[in-house]
Amino acid sequence: MADPVKLQSVETVFGIRAASRLMTEAMPSWIQDLGILVEAVEATRPPGAAVDWKPGAVLRLPFSKRLSRDGQALWPQTLAAFADAAMIVASSAAWNGYRPMNPIDQTVHHLRAASFDVLADARILRVTRAACFGQIGLLSAVDKRPVAMVSSVYAVV
Repeated sequence: MADPVKLQSVETVFGIRAASRLMTEAMPSWIQDLGILVEAVEATRPPGAAVDWKPGAVLRLPFSKRLSRDGQALWPQTLAAFADAAMIVASSAAWNGYRPMNPIDQTVHHLRAASFDVLADARILRVTRAACFGQIGLLSAVDKRPVAMVSSVYAVV
């Protein structure tokens, strides 16, 4: 039998398993059809983190001709939906669990076309009981060069 004291002292933290479950249970089927993968979740400050560390998540959008406008570049709407999914996972990391939420603001600045896998590095700048303010860097998975910058605010519904 496990030691009850040790079980009580274990802190449950929103991580990759919970984020992957969120992607299949809370996201609509058309978002699931994008094939997004959760690569990392940081709900708590990792050892040795920089002073300006923020909770967040890193997701990957595999390139697919089906998601592109001409078989070569991902649709801007695909990237916006990807950023939306990344912000939901990052907000869940900051809140240490999923809460039903809706975007109240999302601004996307497209910097270049993407004909490759894209990473979303979503970071929460400020978190309250009712809202999360975040920024998402969409980057080439190949060379980490920026594809788009996104700022978002999500409110609990």
